[in-house]
Amino acid sequence: MKDILEKMAWPMEAPSPYSLFHILFLVTGLLFVVFLAHYTAGRIKNDKLPSLLFFCGLFLTASEIWKQLFLFYVVNNRTYNWWYFPFQLCSLPMYFCLALPAFSSPQKRKVLYTFMQDFNLLGGVMALAEPSGLFHDYWFLTLHGLIWHLLLIFIGLMIAFSRLADSSLMGFVKILPLFAACCIIASIINVTARPLGQADMFYISPYYPSAQIIFHEIALKYGTHVGNAVYLLATCLGGFLFHFLFSRSKT
Repeated sequence: MKDILEKMAWPMEAPSPYSLFHILFLVTGLLFVVFLAHYTAGRIKNDKLPSLLFFCGLFLTASEIWKQLFLFYVVNNRTYNWWYFPFQLCSLPMYFCLALPAFSSPQKRKVLYTFMQDFNLLGGVMALAEPSGLFHDYWFLTLHGLIWHLLLIFIGLMIAFSRLADSSLMGFVKILPLFAACCIIASIINVTARPLGQADMFYISPYYPSAQIIFHEIALKYGTHVGNAVYLLATCLGGFLFHFLFSRSKT
């Protein structure tokens, strides 16, 4: 396994945010996923979309396993780095897409659809807009991060174009408990992993300032807990803005 992974360790000079590489990949990738999401929503019946989303979950899972192995064997010399544990906001579609077949209730599925439309589309857009955390010294890791977040945008847009989400105000309110539950899980991981290494799931670790721009400066000036609270409120606001925009497009 290590030999195979090392053969994939093609080095690169980590691109700079807003470099030509970033802009070209961003423009090309966004045009492709917007077209593909619109085409898919118009060609595939809604009762078939859960199967497609499940396949997306399988792809995300397989690529994440490969990434974890690459980090463990190649980058970190057989040491696990908890910073890369897969439970960020942008990791959730991997779990939610795989979980869809387990929910026979249309209402429960709609909660997951609405969450992925609002929050995970937001996460994909913001990560590509500020991609410093996605650029690495290896082609595999850089492309993995970029393609992963483009796929999140595809999933969110496909759900929106297919009108699978609950576009009402109450539809957004219903996903907030799920968001809160995920934040609690992320916080538990951050605390329990502390003796083993740095973990910053959802970027709300209580031990050091958020790694996100703007919120990092807020945390330095007003304290980590304040910075985390502002970050979570801003995330909810961003998710609501996407929800509002899609709800207006359906009226």
